[in-house]
Amino acid sequence: MNLSKSEAVALASALADAIGDSTDVDVAICPSFGFLDAVSSAVTGSSIKLGSQNVHPAESGAYTGEMSSSMLTDLGCKLVIVGHSERRELFRECDQFVNEKIKTALGHGLEIILCVGETLEEREAGETNSIVGTEIIGSLADISAEQMAHITIAYEPIWAIGTGKVATPEQAEAVHAHIRGILTEQFGDDVAQATRIQYGGSVKPTNAEELLAQPNIDGALVGGASLDAESFLGIINHG
Repeated sequence: MNLSKSEAVALASALADAIGDSTDVDVAICPSFGFLDAVSSAVTGSSIKLGSQNVHPAESGAYTGEMSSSMLTDLGCKLVIVGHSERRELFRECDQFVNEKIKTALGHGLEIILCVGETLEEREAGETNSIVGTEIIGSLADISAEQMAHITIAYEPIWAIGTGKVATPEQAEAVHAHIRGILTEQFGDDVAQATRIQYGGSVKPTNAEELLAQPNIDGALVGGASLDAESFLGIINHG
């Protein structure tokens, strides 16, 4: 819930001008609901994909304030973030609800970025792998190996989001490798190796290169650093 409409359009336009139709790095931006249409116009003609920060699992109905998958595709969205820690914490969204969102969104041709991650208390208690595993298995219940081609996993340690703290490359890599192992158990090695696993948590141009150099870190889910074009492009250039 950042930026004004003019600021969001200016940011999107700056990114589109810099990236153009290049496909060297896959880039997506996910503005607030109210700016989706304007930002969609700003990135038209570039290779940047438009995404939404949220979606409701119902096709339609009395869900005041929510957006359906078909509404998002009408606005030009190609992907949607689900299960973000702020949705899980602030709005009490459980794995089952996230799973319902994924199924509906996939049915409308949307790509998925599924977020998972642990709190500082859970990490200090040695529960990271358990928490992350439970969220992945629950959120991906009844999802097929074929559908996994349209799903990206984003590991976001909650203690590193907006705090300035960042998991060390070794810490992040360990969890990403664990996630890859879970996907192998659930869907087989081919799917696990093909699935993109992003890191999210105070990613900046200064730490992106070292993080993205890890063997199981395939990209970044960028928060605050994406609100400034120069900063965001600095991360993209390490992709």
